[in-house]
Amino acid sequence: MINSIVKSIILILFTYVISTSSVIASSVDTYQFRDEVTEKRFNELNKELRCPKCLNQNLADSNSPIAADLRREVYDLLHQGKADIEIMNYMVERYGDFVLYRPRVNSLTYILWFGPAILILMGVLVVVFIIRRKPVERKEVELSKEQKDKLNALLQEQQTKDKK
Repeated sequence: MINSIVKSIILILFTYVISTSSVIASSVDTYQFRDEVTEKRFNELNKELRCPKCLNQNLADSNSPIAADLRREVYDLLHQGKADIEIMNYMVERYGDFVLYRPRVNSLTYILWFGPAILILMGVLVVVFIIRRKPVERKEVELSKEQKDKLNALLQEQQTKDKK
C-alpha cells in the first residue's frame, strides 16, 4: 500500500517537472559555400563581429534574430566576392565600432587599448614611490646578560671544535 503511494507521488512529481520545463530550440543556419576557404572566412567573420543586441556575444554564438540577419548579410557579402576588410568596414559603417570585438586603434579607442597598461604602470609607480618613501627603522636591540652569556658559551664551543 505505502509502496504504491510512493510510486504515485514520484510519477506525479515526474509528470509535473516534465510538463513545466520548456525546451528552447533555435533554428540552425545552413549555408552552402563554394569552397572551404569561404566557409572558414564566414566562420572567422562571425566570431569577429559582435551581436548588437546581445552585447557580449559574437554573431556565431548569438541566437537573436538580428544576429541571424547579420550572419545572412555576411554570407551574402562573401558570395558577392567582398574581401574580409570590406565586410568589416560595411558593418562598422552600418553599426559603428561597437560591432567589432577588437575595435580599431583610433583617437576614440586609445583609452580602450592603452588604458589598462597605463593604469598598471601607474600602480607600479605608486607602489615604488611608497616603498622608497617609507624609511626603514633600524633599532639596536640590547641583549640581556643571560643572552650574552649563552652567546659567549656557543662561540667558545665553536672555537674549541675548530681547534680540534
